[in-house]
Formats: sequence, structure tokens, C-alpha cells
Amino acid sequence: MTVEIVHPSLEHWQSFVEAQSGNFLQTAYWAKLKCGSNDWDYELIALEQHGQIIAGALVLYRQLPLGFGTIAYIPRGPVIDWRNEGLTMKLLAEIDAAARRRQAILLKVEPDTEDSSAMREQLSGLGLRASMHTIQPQSTILVDTTGTEEDILARMNQGARRKIRTAEKRDVETRHGNTDDIASFFEIMKITSQRDKIGIRNQEYYHRTLDIFGPNHATLILASHQGHDLGGLIALALGPRAWYLYGASSNDERERMPNYAVQWEALRWARERGCNEYDLWGIPDADEKTLEAQFQHRRDGMWGLYGFKRSFGGRIWRTVGAWDRPYNLLIYAAYQIATKMRYWWQNRRHITTTQ
Repeated sequence: MTVEIVHPSLEHWQSFVEAQSGNFLQTAYWAKLKCGSNDWDYELIALEQHGQIIAGALVLYRQLPLGFGTIAYIPRGPVIDWRNEGLTMKLLAEIDAAARRRQAILLKVEPDTEDSSAMREQLSGLGLRASMHTIQPQSTILVDTTGTEEDILARMNQGARRKIRTAEKRDVETRHGNTDDIASFFEIMKITSQRDKIGIRNQEYYHRTLDIFGPNHATLILASHQGHDLGGLIALALGPRAWYLYGASSNDERERMPNYAVQWEALRWARERGCNEYDLWGIPDADEKTLEAQFQHRRDGMWGLYGFKRSFGGRIWRTVGAWDRPYNLLIYAAYQIATKMRYWWQNRRHITTTQ
């Protein structure tokens, strides 16, 4: 049973990721989005047996300034059974070779697995080292979307249920928009960015997100009152999982609770699609005791969002984080210093970046 290295088409890769219930960051759609609007390139590297993909990774590459090479990055991947050490070693060896051909100074891997001592030991055994720099949020809240709508509401805290009812009583309407509605959503995004010091993409990026993932995997939900849009979000879904990816809220009529209206509609959308969980995508990376003790008086980073997200009754889930394999130790050391300085500056200005 020979295992072969292949570079599948985007369509073949997408079918595999969907069959494996992989993360949206490993999809062909994400490759198209990142490489069509940013300074990224991609490569699909997979293991195939009897004509079927059995493991693989979407590897993204980004050029460093001043010609110092590239960074190779695997977001929420590879898509593999980590318990199969032989396959994992074979795939990583091929990824190493591909990254070196691209003059990568390091490979950054962010597995889509829960944090555990066993997983950390396995990654260390594969020659990876825990990174101080995660690109995706390491901790999040997963909301259970199984059962009836009443079951989902019952799992929320009382405040969230009350605010959802308030939005309904105060005539907030929600709708699933299309790319024609992106302009309105983006105007609210700009307001959110200015108010909460959140970095945002350009309007075309959100347009392309909705267009590329399409109606089968993405939705734009807007909340309005008397025709005036007050808030919105973009959510994605793949197999049993859905994700809250981008959100925006106006400064107007916040007492109508439009943010709760759009999240409730997103939860209903995820349930109707057959998803088992809805990922609220990012909270401060701290243990639950610290989160509960500090969220009411902290507003830096993602702290301001934690109180909102926790109200929907989910469970905290922490991934194993980011792991690096440096290929050029000298440039890698300089990269770490530059990264630390950039994050220090962002934290000093209380800036949170979005996907």
C-alpha cells in the first residue's frame, strides 16, 4: 500500500477537507481568498493512497521584507490523524522540503487540536517548538447548537435571552444579505474599528469572502430598524461546525440590542445547516478563573468581547497553539524580535486585529 506525495487540485482538496470536517482555514476557499487579496501564495501538499487523499495541508507562504525569504504557515492544520505518527512524519518531511524550496526561514503550524500535554509532547517530538506568536486566536468559546431553538436559548445566560427578546420587541429585523449588502456592512465595520480600535480589511476583502465561500458555506446577517442597518456579521459553516468570523455594530440605537439579534440569527442558521457547534472565534487566552475575575473591568485586546461572547452559554476551548520549525536560526531570531515589538506596540495602543 504505497503512499504517494501529490499536489491536488483545489476542487479535489476541497472535497477531502469537507469529508474530514476540517477547519475552514484549510479549505480551497481560504486559499483563494488569501492569495487573491494579499501578499500570500499557497501550495497543497497531500498524501494519497489508492487514488484517495488520506492526509495533507494547505500551506500559505508570505514574503518577508527586504528579501529575507518567506514564512510558511499552516493555519489550523494539517488535516491528518495525528495519532498516525508515520503519516505525520512523512507529510511534515515533504512540507519541510517544499518550504525550503520557497526559501522559508520557518514553518509555523497551528494544529486544529485541543491543548494537552500529550499533543505538546508529540509536536516537540516532531522537532517543532512552541511559538510565542499565534496568528489565530488560541482560545475561543464553542456554543452547542444541537436540539431545538428553545434548547439553545436555555443554555444561554438570562441576560442574553433578555436582550434577544428586547431586540424582537423593539422591532429589530434581521436579514441574510448578499454581496450587494457588503457596502452597508463595511460602513458599520469602519465605525466599529474607530470605536473599538480593531484593525479591519478593505471592503473588497469582505466582498470576496462572501463571494468565494458562497451561499453553501457563508452568510452575511444584518440587523436593522426601519431600514437602517445597525449591526452585522459574516459567519462560515463547514460540516458540523460554524464560525463567527467578522462582526460590526453601529453607535446608533444600541439599546435595541442589534448585536444579540444577529448572533441569535447566526445560531439559528448554524442549527438549520445541521452544525453541532458555533465557534465565537476568539477570547483572551487565559484560564476561566482569570477570565471571570477580570472581564468586567478590562477592555484591552479581546477582553471587551469576552463578556458578550460568554453570555451565549458556550464552553471555553483552547487549541494547542502555534508551533515553529525554524530553518534559518539567525533570521528566525530577528523575526521573533520584530514580532515581539509589533505586538508590544499593538497592545500599547490596544489594537486587536481581525482575520
